[in-house]
Amino acid sequence: MTSTHNEALEKTQAHLSQLSEMLESNGEIRSVKRMLNGLKPIDISRLLESSPPPSRKILWTMVEDRRRGEVLQEISDELTGEILKTMNTQEVADITEGLDVDDVADILQQLPDRIIQEVLEAMSVQNRSRVETVLSYQEDTAGGLMNTDIITIRPRFTLDVVIRYLRRHDEIPNSTDQLFVVNQDDVYLGTLSMSKLLTSDPNITVREIMRTDLDALPVNMEDSKVAQLFEKNDWISAAVVDSEQKIVGRITIDDVVDVIIEDADHSLM
Repeated sequence: MTSTHNEALEKTQAHLSQLSEMLESNGEIRSVKRMLNGLKPIDISRLLESSPPPSRKILWTMVEDRRRGEVLQEISDELTGEILKTMNTQEVADITEGLDVDDVADILQQLPDRIIQEVLEAMSVQNRSRVETVLSYQEDTAGGLMNTDIITIRPRFTLDVVIRYLRRHDEIPNSTDQLFVVNQDDVYLGTLSMSKLLTSDPNITVREIMRTDLDALPVNMEDSKVAQLFEKNDWISAAVVDSEQKIVGRITIDDVVDVIIEDADHSLM
């Protein structure tokens, strides 16, 4: 066990002891809520997992609605399932609003099929379509890992046009180290790194500096194989394509780390 992990456990225990004392004191509920929501999602998740069921239930009710989705991403599948059982359909739909599609899919997969359908129906049309795409693939495949929030560009455009296109976005997806180049039918052609985009002559076209030697990941590739490729090539992101080589999403390193940890845990067991 690493010193960093030990420090995290000690920190969690300290927070848990402090919160327990505050819960046992009268008139301290507001202070508990303020302290709890001042923590990072990962720390809140550790507190929930370390708390006995009665205290866990109280603590969860104190987590602000806007933070619940982020906290659920950090909690074990078993505990996530328990918490979701205490929430109605609309509450589940609300807390997943704004989360990455792959994270929403992971959360929903802890629910019975009937409830998943009800939650999907409570979502906006756009979110529902994106989540259904990910849910249509097996959880342990590239399709199950991927996020559909991607930016694609055409090879004929100049870099200046691409930069102006990016500026029209309020924000770009996390871990965007490269843009994916596709033809008019969304068939994957290659990638354009953000570093090349920002440092090259803005008048040249994407076609002139794009990379065509990086293969995309088949949507049905096993997640363990995906993790091996990320480790071997030091990737931050990679495109995912269907059987017709059309791009359907991308996988980022944060998703792959979860797979690596799970595989390590299985090996240890």
